[in-house]
Amino acid sequence: MTTLADRLQACHSAVVHDVMKDLGLPLRVLPRTIVGLEPTMRAAGPVFTIRGRPDPTLDKHTSLYEWAGLLSRVPSGHVVVCQPQDDTRALFGGLSAEALKLKGVRGYIVDGGCRDIQAVIDQGFPVFARFATPIDIVCAWRAEAFEQPVAIGGLQVLPDDHVLADRDGAILIGAGEVEAVVAAAERKMATEGDMVRAIRAGEDPQAAYLRYRVF
Repeated sequence: MTTLADRLQACHSAVVHDVMKDLGLPLRVLPRTIVGLEPTMRAAGPVFTIRGRPDPTLDKHTSLYEWAGLLSRVPSGHVVVCQPQDDTRALFGGLSAEALKLKGVRGYIVDGGCRDIQAVIDQGFPVFARFATPIDIVCAWRAEAFEQPVAIGGLQVLPDDHVLADRDGAILIGAGEVEAVVAAAERKMATEGDMVRAIRAGEDPQAAYLRYRVF
């Protein structure tokens, strides 16, 4: 059964941006510094927000136990959006990717770092991050809030938002708008397909535009 998240993932973030603009909806695009670990990665679905902070008072057991608990809380069918408030450590890695993939989580977006990059890529689990580093969170970081609004790049990410992340970037869609946005994006992509075929057949671009009204 094809879900709304599946349909959203089949769209392109650029098309979603364009239809949201046409519909007069707020445009919330995450900072361009947050990119997939490899260009082909795509993630889409309802978000599960996490906010955390550095905490140097933690011991090794507590920090690892709490991190395992964080992974346990993430629901299947969602995309994690994490605001770690940390520019030093990796907030994701290979074993975490394996755990979330087995749970049916659809991806992980972090306004911070990631490590074990090749291991994550080899698993085919979509991760979008700002930087890579071997530094981990042990004895140094803890989560402080789940399913609460988080701020990334001056934008509010809400727990009931949907997100689509691909090679062009990551765009947020409000819960009350996602059905209409996905339907409009599907229609636009179908029409753009007609436009592509016309251009490839040698039709004049301006004439083709007047016929299909897309570009």
